[in-house]
Amino acid sequence: MFKSLRIKFNKVQPTEENHEKGHSSHPSHQAQQSPGQEENKSEETETSLKTKRTPITSEEPHTKTQDKDSEKDSSRDLTTKPDPQSSMEPTRTKSEQKEMGTENEEAISPKSKPLGAPVINEYADAQLHNLVQRMRQRTALYKKKLIDGELSSPEASPQKAKPTAVAPTQESDSKLKKEDYQGMLCWKFQKAPLREYLKKIRLPGSIDSHTDRLYLLWLLLITIAYNWNCWFIPLRLFFPYQTPDNTLYWLIMDIICDIIYVSDMLFIQPRIQFVKGGEIIVEPNELKKHYRSSIKYQLDVASVIPFDVLYFFFGFNPVFRTNRVLKYTSFFEFNHHLESIMEKAYIYRVIRTTGYLLFILHINACIYYWASSYEGIGTTRWVYNGEGNKYLRCYYWAVRTLITIGGLPEPQTTFEIIFQLLNFFSGVFVFSSLIGQMRDVIGAATANQNNFRASMDNTTAYMNTYSIPQIVQTRVRTWFEYTWDSQRMLDESDLLETLPGTMQLSLAIDMNFSIISKVELFKNCDNQMIYDMLLRLKSTIYLPGDFVCKKGEIGKEMYIIKHGEVQVLGGPDGTKVLVTLKAGAVFGEISLLASGGGNRRTANVVAHGFANLLTLDKKTLQEILVHYPDSEKLLMKKARVLLKQKGANKEATPPRKGLAFLFQPKEKTPKMFRALLGGTGDIGRLLKLKREQAAQVTRQNQLREDKGKENADKGKENEDKGSEPAEKTPDKSKCKESSIAAEEMPPSVERAVLSRGTSNQSLIISMAPSAEAGEEVLTIEVKEKAEQ
Repeated sequence: MFKSLRIKFNKVQPTEENHEKGHSSHPSHQAQQSPGQEENKSEETETSLKTKRTPITSEEPHTKTQDKDSEKDSSRDLTTKPDPQSSMEPTRTKSEQKEMGTENEEAISPKSKPLGAPVINEYADAQLHNLVQRMRQRTALYKKKLIDGELSSPEASPQKAKPTAVAPTQESDSKLKKEDYQGMLCWKFQKAPLREYLKKIRLPGSIDSHTDRLYLLWLLLITIAYNWNCWFIPLRLFFPYQTPDNTLYWLIMDIICDIIYVSDMLFIQPRIQFVKGGEIIVEPNELKKHYRSSIKYQLDVASVIPFDVLYFFFGFNPVFRTNRVLKYTSFFEFNHHLESIMEKAYIYRVIRTTGYLLFILHINACIYYWASSYEGIGTTRWVYNGEGNKYLRCYYWAVRTLITIGGLPEPQTTFEIIFQLLNFFSGVFVFSSLIGQMRDVIGAATANQNNFRASMDNTTAYMNTYSIPQIVQTRVRTWFEYTWDSQRMLDESDLLETLPGTMQLSLAIDMNFSIISKVELFKNCDNQMIYDMLLRLKSTIYLPGDFVCKKGEIGKEMYIIKHGEVQVLGGPDGTKVLVTLKAGAVFGEISLLASGGGNRRTANVVAHGFANLLTLDKKTLQEILVHYPDSEKLLMKKARVLLKQKGANKEATPPRKGLAFLFQPKEKTPKMFRALLGGTGDIGRLLKLKREQAAQVTRQNQLREDKGKENADKGKENEDKGSEPAEKTPDKSKCKESSIAAEEMPPSVERAVLSRGTSNQSLIISMAPSAEAGEEVLTIEVKEKAEQ
């Protein structure tokens, strides 16, 4: 049964088109049929169905179930994408359904069926046709909505259902004929029109000759055609390589080259952009006028003048194609664009200069063969003797002549002597100019390397003059070699200074902006300030083991790791690796904003291998922040927070050496006692005065003892001498000593002496709870005592 149904469905497809034609050609006639005719047709169909159902009663239930399944599938599709027709189907009356059935039966008339098509079940056939018709109407409706660009919901109102049920089918019949349905209408293939393919290959309105790589490929094609004409026109003109047997092949290649020339002149060159008054012109008319007014256009026109028509009068002679050599502007333009995109352009320059030399030798070989033919081949020792390969023998003679190797046979006739003299003069001139050009190309290619070698030699001579240790000299040479190998220059700033500011900023952003933007200190800052910082960064290369910064030195720079790694060293002996920082890491940023002469480094940072670091010093940052006050405030705020966190970490983990690890750390002094001892209020002043009074008492006692000893000594001296002048001198010495003691005594001691005694002030200390939880307020008051 499944086999018969599949065969039936494959045979249904040809009838669908006939059904469409009949249905679309007479829509009004079907709608105007009388009810009597419809009833007669329905009775006839019922009788025909009865007669035909009897032999296949076993297949009828399956066909009905299959029709129900297909209707369920179609209803699911209609629920997901409802249309006006599907929303109106439940409201149809039975008479309308009968009319639809009669229309389907009319569409399945024997005239519309192909000859020899077997009919198994007409009811299933009619249901399939009805399903196909409804799905086509739905696809036509959604196609129209997509073309019109409606943004409303797919559910249409019932009032608009009737016109949309007929109109889209009539309008989209021509479009649906191009669609090819395969299988159970699950796949749909539509051939793209030829216009879309032509649009894809259509040339643009304007071409940028500096950036368009397709234009560079086109110039390569023109260069190949130009070299074909330059090399083979003289060869065919002087050597007998063009014969009647191979004339057709030469002619085909000439036609291909001419087509390339004409296409370039008509379609490509009139679209090349140009700059006028600083503005890039892209208007087609302006581009055509500019090209037609240029010298290049005149040369292109001269290079494609069809002198080849003279073949019909003078025979097939390549001399009529000599004007093809005038298209040299495209050849030099290709060389210029190719050099601009090559990484090592000097290699191409050397190859091109060698090609010029080979071409000149080629022309000389062709002229020598012509001279030999003019004198007669093999007539003298100087001319070509006709043995071996003609071109190779003549080319060998041209090489020996232009390079002036010598060993050539002497010319004998006047023509040979004149020809040889001209050949020598031209050879010396051409060969010397090519050698000079080759020297310039190689010198320009090795200019940077020569500068590097000169700098290295001067540095080595300086170190030898002052007897620098060999270890230091080795490190200096290592730095030179690594710097040259890594960046092919000693200082990148020398190259960047030649570029304008916008180009420098673009390069700096591409290389370093992603690194700077990740620094916590510079987040949320002005982007323009960061751009100014990028332009001030300096690149420095450190050798393995070099100290980037040492512990205890004043930090004045911030470091960004561009390439390589650095290690942060710590521990008791300063050799323990605390952390390894890799490319993209930043350190030393806090020292840029630290006040009071900078911030001291807390650890040693050593390069682990070769490291390329970007540095920014404190002075440069301050110059930048002058123009960005908002960013300066934000940076200072962040710096204070970072410094505070850094100080807290230091206090939390103080260094402990020796036997200190065996004992617990000393507890901190309470805040109240610190306030009493180091405060600047009344309590501190009183305690200070008390200490000064105690010191004064000890000094006075010491002075008294000293005076007693001196008096005793002087008394003894007076008794021994018994003279009056001796008694007066001690008085003077006493006055001097007292005055000196008074001068040496500090003013605080004098104030303490005056304030010694009972005071009329009383000190009151009290503790009160604060509004904040867990805190107390210390209150100290000094009151005057009441007079009694």
